[in-house]
Amino acid sequence: MTDKVKAHLDLLIERYPRLEVCREDIATAYELMAKCFEHDGKLLIAGNGGSAADAEHIAGELMKRFRVPRPVTPEFAEKLTAVDPVRGADLAKNLERGLMAIPLVAHEALSTAYINDVDGLGVFAQQLFGFGRPGDVFLGISTSGNSRNVMSAAVVAKAMGIKVIGLTGADGGELAKAADAVVRVPETETYRIQELHLPVYHCWCMMLEEKMFAD
Repeated sequence: MTDKVKAHLDLLIERYPRLEVCREDIATAYELMAKCFEHDGKLLIAGNGGSAADAEHIAGELMKRFRVPRPVTPEFAEKLTAVDPVRGADLAKNLERGLMAIPLVAHEALSTAYINDVDGLGVFAQQLFGFGRPGDVFLGISTSGNSRNVMSAAVVAKAMGIKVIGLTGADGGELAKAADAVVRVPETETYRIQELHLPVYHCWCMMLEEKMFAD
């Protein structure tokens, strides 16, 4: 971890001192994601309720700029303008490089079809099985650590050679036992857990962006 990347983690702990107990786990989870993206992998994210919203939020921060500009490469800009001098020039100016992140909560037609036809608790597992490849990372968000549909996806991930990160409350639940890295924020009530999840994943997004795109 470079000094610039570490500075984001240091600032997180400075702003939220209670997360000091999670420092090492936050760093470990970051390293898993960084290795995944370095090898052109993707992050698959799932959660329920507020954690489903967090899954969408994380994908939004990773798939376009968060704080650091992410212009396309000059080589790709040339290819765009070669295809269409007018549209290509606009695209070359406006497209932003992304870190591939798929929220498994976002595909309503697929999700509802699987829930209706097969199994409601397997909806994340089915998507992970379809989207996932060895070398990817699955981020399961569960305040209790015991969300059954998240745990089903974690089992599929492990079977596929996909690393599992858990983002939970203080107990960690079953997810903590299954995960390759788990961040157990020091709260036990759902809304308070969620209040600490957001700065943790914002920090991850900044760390990853710093590594992959900052000069």
